[in-house]
Amino acid sequence: MEQPAHGGEPAGAAGDAAERLDHPLPEGVRRRVVALVADAFGGLTVAELPAPLRQYARFTPSRRAKFAGNAMAAALEGDPIFRQRIGERFKQAQPELAGAVETGAPPAAADPVDVAAAAYVLRPPGWAKLVAAAGEEVQRADAERADEAGRRELERLREELAAARERTRGETEQLRHDLEAARKEAESLHRKLRGALSDVKRGEAALRRAHAETEAVRAESAAQVSAAESESRRLKARLGEVEAALEASRRAAREGRSVEDMRLRLLLDTVLDAAQGLRRELALPPVSVHPADTVDAVEPGRMSPKDIAARALSETDPALLDQLLSLPQTHLVVDGYNVTKTGYPTMPLEKQRLRLLGGLSALAARSGAEVTCVFDGAELAAPVLLAPPRGVRVLFSKPGVTADELIRQLVRAEPPGRPVVVVSTDREVADGVAKAGARPVASALLLKRLSRLSS
Repeated sequence: MEQPAHGGEPAGAAGDAAERLDHPLPEGVRRRVVALVADAFGGLTVAELPAPLRQYARFTPSRRAKFAGNAMAAALEGDPIFRQRIGERFKQAQPELAGAVETGAPPAAADPVDVAAAAYVLRPPGWAKLVAAAGEEVQRADAERADEAGRRELERLREELAAARERTRGETEQLRHDLEAARKEAESLHRKLRGALSDVKRGEAALRRAHAETEAVRAESAAQVSAAESESRRLKARLGEVEAALEASRRAAREGRSVEDMRLRLLLDTVLDAAQGLRRELALPPVSVHPADTVDAVEPGRMSPKDIAARALSETDPALLDQLLSLPQTHLVVDGYNVTKTGYPTMPLEKQRLRLLGGLSALAARSGAEVTCVFDGAELAAPVLLAPPRGVRVLFSKPGVTADELIRQLVRAEPPGRPVVVVSTDREVADGVAKAGARPVASALLLKRLSRLSS
């Protein structure tokens, strides 16, 4: 006795499976099979459906055919039990067609597509031949419809061609008439053109004579104008040279007076402040010196040279910087990056500048000295947008000029006798400014002084 396969599949299904289609289902037959399965789908319970199709159990037949067509076709082909259940539902829905297909004698009036779909679902003996025959019938019907459409299209094209030929004959005849009229008109125009050309030649001859006379007058006028313009340009150039020389002389005189006046005024203020500072430092009385004061003698309480030497300060003592800044009209020039890279080199350049300028602002407010901080402009990718703090002049060197050279220019710009203090650890800068009369100070000394201000 034969055993059922695949969870209850009849043994006869193995014999049915031996029949295979040589070609894929024709598209019309496949659509009809999917519609047939979608209609029979609703009569099955969820447990009777293959697992991939259970999610479509609540869909309408049209939505099942649209969204689950491929899945239903695959289940129908690969699951004999599902195919058997669908076949039973089909037998209940269309018993006459199902019976005729199972007996192998489908009615001649039946649609070949319906017969092929029923044979594909029911799988009676010889079903593959029925499907193939239906596919051939469908193809033959499609071919006949295509032939009929081609014949109708050909007939339509023939009618359009005949109409086009008729129109072409009428247009050709009209063109012949138009061409003859145009030829006659062209002959008339040609005669008129010959007369006009004769008149043009006579006019051209007269025009050439007038043109020659005009050119002679124009050449003479151009020569006179050229000579006048040349003389005018020469006079204007000479006038421009004179005006430029005069302006240069005036500018040089103004600038010379301005710079010299500024230098003399600053030197005068320095001398006056120095005199007042000496008066305060020495505590000189407002009265003049008495004759007895000129007598050389030793007075009690007078400091000895040893005591004076004890007042000298170390080069690393911040009090030295305070002493220098207490001088009248002192100008403190700071080599910015030399100080910041000595004190806090790991910080970004922007934060280095802000930290140094903040300390210099406090130092300027406390000492009253003029403070100028110089940075090297070669390290800048773009101009710095910086608001200088109160009491501090901030300068960046121009392209091609180093900060060291800018510092030397600042020192050389000061009048002789004014106290100038330059803060830089660079030995070349220190030696250069010392030769110009300035007092060099190490960067570490300024950093110690600023740290005391912040603490």
